[in-house]
Amino acid sequence: MYSEIASNKRRSWAILFVFALLAGAMAWIFGKYANSGPLTIAVIAFALAYATIGYFSGGRISLAINGAREIHKRDNPRLWRTVENLAITDGLQMPRVFIMDDPAPNAFATGRDPRHAAVCVTQGLLDIMEDDELQGVLAHELGHVKNYDIRVAMLAFALTAVIAVIADVILRMVWFRDDDREDNQLFLILGIVAAILAPILATFIQLAVSRKREYLADATGALTTRYPEGLARALEKIEQTGSGLRHQNTATAHFFFANPLKGHSLTNMFSTHPPIKDRIARLRSMGTHA
Repeated sequence: MYSEIASNKRRSWAILFVFALLAGAMAWIFGKYANSGPLTIAVIAFALAYATIGYFSGGRISLAINGAREIHKRDNPRLWRTVENLAITDGLQMPRVFIMDDPAPNAFATGRDPRHAAVCVTQGLLDIMEDDELQGVLAHELGHVKNYDIRVAMLAFALTAVIAVIADVILRMVWFRDDDREDNQLFLILGIVAAILAPILATFIQLAVSRKREYLADATGALTTRYPEGLARALEKIEQTGSGLRHQNTATAHFFFANPLKGHSLTNMFSTHPPIKDRIARLRSMGTHA
């Protein structure tokens, strides 16, 4: 388990390195077109500042985007006590607890590290889950917190937003600028390519939160509760009812317990979530060998 945590920390640095290369390339396109070296430096500085703000405030942003409201013990004692007991078992600081007003059963954890973590569940999850099933889902989410998956997810969330903003600025500048230089066409093409690649790039960076992380969080949750069948039954219910949210956001889709996107879009093809049937089979296998 400790090797997986160390792996996630290394992965965080790898994402930062890839981001620096991509942001630098986009900044070069921007500065080259404007024929200004200082402008290139300014764009890089903006990217770093934007990413830093996104990293430190990304947890609050992801909760706000999904319409989550914070609760306290008196608001929902069942949910609060479940999170509290699991946090004590895992040796974690009690995270903030949120509820989303959505009928689809789903959940997610967010924050940059275990000291700044938050756990959110939908009302739909609370409505259909029995206590041991709810415990399994929340143990999975706290597994993401314990394994530092939330840090990788937060970096993916913050950095893809920066890349998208820079690409959009490049495209707008090239498109609307009245410039008759011969190289204008080249940079127009580069700007268009950058803008087209940005959302695709965002998807691949989000895949840094890989399917392996979901399997690991399932295993971590099952070890915490000592009852993998609870999580397996929760997954079966989610498979039957569907996990697609009413208000969907691709930027935060990789945070969720189950795929929150509906339909069969290109985004779903690159989903970071493994097939639910595979997750159930692995959990049942754990129960067999227990």
